[in-house]
Amino acid sequence: MLNGSDLYALDIDSASFRQACGGPCTEGCVTLARIGDNAWALGDSKRPDAQPLRFTTEELDAAGIDPTRFGLDV
Repeated sequence: MLNGSDLYALDIDSASFRQACGGPCTEGCVTLARIGDNAWALGDSKRPDAQPLRFTTEELDAAGIDPTRFGLDV
C-alpha cells in the first residue's frame, strides 16, 4: 500500500493531466493524472505552478472523485 511519502516520490514530469469541469471552465478546472499503479495526482488549472496533490485510488474513491469522469481508466 502506498503512503504519502511513496506518492510524493513518484515522478510526475511526464504525467498526462486530464481536465474535468463542474460548470463553465472560465474559472479553472480540476486536473487529474495517473502517476503509477494505484496512484494519482490532482491539480488545479487556475494554479498550474502549484504542486499537484497525490492520492491513492482508494482515497479518490472516498473523496467521490471518479477518474472515468476525466476520461481515465481506474
